[in-house]
Amino acid sequence: MSTSHRPDFPIDRRDFPIDRPGVLIAALPAVLGFVPEKSLVLVTAAHGEMGAVMRADLPGEVGGGSWSHLAELAAASSAEIAIAVIIDDEGAACQMCADEYRGVARELAIELASWDVELFAVHVVDKVAAGGRWYCADGCGVAGVVEDPAASPIAAAAVLDGRRLYARRSELVAVVAPTDPERSAALAQAIVHAGAIDIDRPDSQARSDIEHAFACGEQIGRGCPLADDQLARLALALTDPRVRDTLYALAVGDHAGQAESLWADLARRLPEPWRVEALVLLAFSAYARGDGPLAGISLDAALRGMPWHRMAGMLDKALQSGMRPEQIRELACTGYRLAEQLGIRLPPSKRFGRRAG
Repeated sequence: MSTSHRPDFPIDRRDFPIDRPGVLIAALPAVLGFVPEKSLVLVTAAHGEMGAVMRADLPGEVGGGSWSHLAELAAASSAEIAIAVIIDDEGAACQMCADEYRGVARELAIELASWDVELFAVHVVDKVAAGGRWYCADGCGVAGVVEDPAASPIAAAAVLDGRRLYARRSELVAVVAPTDPERSAALAQAIVHAGAIDIDRPDSQARSDIEHAFACGEQIGRGCPLADDQLARLALALTDPRVRDTLYALAVGDHAGQAESLWADLARRLPEPWRVEALVLLAFSAYARGDGPLAGISLDAALRGMPWHRMAGMLDKALQSGMRPEQIRELACTGYRLAEQLGIRLPPSKRFGRRAG
């Protein structure tokens, strides 16, 4: 399952009409960050505004899933109502499957009602693309056509805000997927050979590693790949809480883009378990700028590698409950305080105002 909090870009209420399924369905890729397939997407709303948007894989049998977790997440986001969209290219073309979809609608309505959330509607669609066909799952007979997702005002707002939209979820997963297992294995040997760092080492050494991370970020920003010795040093440096916690602050600084590119590069190249810290830094950076889909994918990978990781678990819980990015950015204050104690000057914090559009 992947979950997105409310997008941190401006959405006009007229662009999110709960009573126009063709428009609502067309907006899903912009909110999720990718085009959903074989999924149940739950869109929540409160006071007429979009809330958390959740996606779950459809089970092998459409009626064979449990939706209690989705209902709990909807309630945690303070939802008043929810609209479900079932994307199933096989079943949507077969009206004989309608009974299964009605069963899903009943189960979901019961689960949501237990949390005082009303299931407003359930739509079934064959594909989230221009010309896709949708119909009402409860047998009311209402049906229609999906509008062009690329022409959605919500998609335009996302692109103007710097969000990248992916054709499918697998492309988003590839952003953090390991790219060269053989090189990662060799790096693992080099890191182990170098030996664990002493967390009680002098501040000057932690400061040197932070400055090295800055330099690596600038190098990645110029399009120059990092050498193995640089990668190994970064992997070990991130095991020092002073280094790691200071670097979280880069997510809200003027060079946040460079830092995020560095964390993504490390997530793809470092071996387990060292890549986990890079994944969590990437997740924090993405979350802070309002990219819930990338944050969620990064946290999924981090928690698979290290289920007990405290920061990953905290961010995942915040994302699942729909906590807004501006609340998450406050965590960067710790990084600025640590930098001051270490005598490091970080890039100034940038302003995260909503863009016009």
